[in-house]
Amino acid sequence: MTRDEVFLEGLRFYAFHGVNPEEQALGQRFVVDVRIETDLRPAGQSDDLERTISYSAAYKRIRAVVEGAPRRLIETVAEEIAATLLADFPSAEAVTVAVRKPEAPMKGSILDAAGIQIYRSRGGDRR
Repeated sequence: MTRDEVFLEGLRFYAFHGVNPEEQALGQRFVVDVRIETDLRPAGQSDDLERTISYSAAYKRIRAVVEGAPRRLIETVAEEIAATLLADFPSAEAVTVAVRKPEAPMKGSILDAAGIQIYRSRGGDRR
């Protein structure tokens, strides 16, 4: 198992996920962090983009999921991101995905964000 990672932090999107009808009608901001475990030695030794996971390519896949079909749960959004990244990047050993709602609609709340984080590996193991 490698400790190398390609990561994207603080990706901001406007989308229509949520349990409440107004969330799906009006939408809201989402912030996503992704860490992709992969062996970066081949890329580092060869200086060849084809031997790593392009964070630009990963971003496009993440964006397609988050800005895609509305989901009730951000857990579902995270699962779809993880599954997409593992399917599209064969060298990815595992992914960690965090999805946050900076303006989570909770009566009386004062908070920076509410969210979830998942870890999925190619073998289905959890940490």
